[in-house]
Amino acid sequence: MNSMNTAVYAVLIAFVANIVLCPMLIPSLVKLKLGQFIRDDGPAGHKKKAATPTMGGIMIIISFLLASLIFMRDNPEAVVIILTTAAFGFIGFLDDFIKVTKRRSMGLRAYQKLIGQIIISVGFILFWRTMPGYSTELIIPFFPDMTIDLGFFFPVFACFIFLGSTNGANLTDGLDGLAAGVTALIAVFFMFAAWILDSPALPVAGAAVGSLLGFLLFNSHPAKVFMGDTGSLALGGFVAAIALILQMPLFLVIVAVIYVIESLSVIIQVGYFKLTRQRFFKMAPIHHAFEISGWPETKVVAFFYVITAMACLLGYLALMGF
Repeated sequence: MNSMNTAVYAVLIAFVANIVLCPMLIPSLVKLKLGQFIRDDGPAGHKKKAATPTMGGIMIIISFLLASLIFMRDNPEAVVIILTTAAFGFIGFLDDFIKVTKRRSMGLRAYQKLIGQIIISVGFILFWRTMPGYSTELIIPFFPDMTIDLGFFFPVFACFIFLGSTNGANLTDGLDGLAAGVTALIAVFFMFAAWILDSPALPVAGAAVGSLLGFLLFNSHPAKVFMGDTGSLALGGFVAAIALILQMPLFLVIVAVIYVIESLSVIIQVGYFKLTRQRFFKMAPIHHAFEISGWPETKVVAFFYVITAMACLLGYLALMGF
């Protein structure tokens, strides 16, 4: 059985696990009245989503873990990715739990969430540096035979990658199926990258792909469940962890371009408002600006999928070189 076969098995196992779990757990989320909190200043059409249960990221994490654990024997890279993904998911779970139980838009305070993210990032670095494959070198996009060694600066850089990825995924999670579909495409890219690089992280990437595809059956428009911060922070943690394991964090600027755009739109909006007391975009994150401009939600999601797919193809060229 070659390595790609293991990835395909991981995809199938995680996919089946999610399509079994979701019908079982979604009714429980509804009974517990774990409805999504909808911001008052958001698009008017989103008000009807208030009754849709959130915290569906629990299903993503469980199915991801079930598929990944099968392939983690003698695979320390898989272990560190699994633990990191679950840890970020736990922070998201706490955030979601506070929101739904207190019926408010704020869960954990910003500094609490930041401290938790930094602690997990440092834990990842300390755990990974004990492994034979640990390296502070990064592959340079389009010049795969060349690397840049960050040396002592690597831990700070890794923390930055985790913070950027988790917050980018969190901001992307605003429309039915958006964050799940975009991240599924990113995970497919890293699955093939792990195959090309002959990395033991390959089956874990496959597990992420299968889990997200299964979840999309219930999260695509009209969504029966939202992933919440439980899911979005877990996904961001996964993307950052596998990118660092593969020495490919610089590729995130390409393949995770939607994360980057969503984050920049918020930064620009906040900064411009502080300077001028006016909005630069009609609304941020930018997917809401498209909605307010008259785009149907499904069109915005499809548009962002296409951008991500093309970015991943560009990422493949960046990995293979000129």
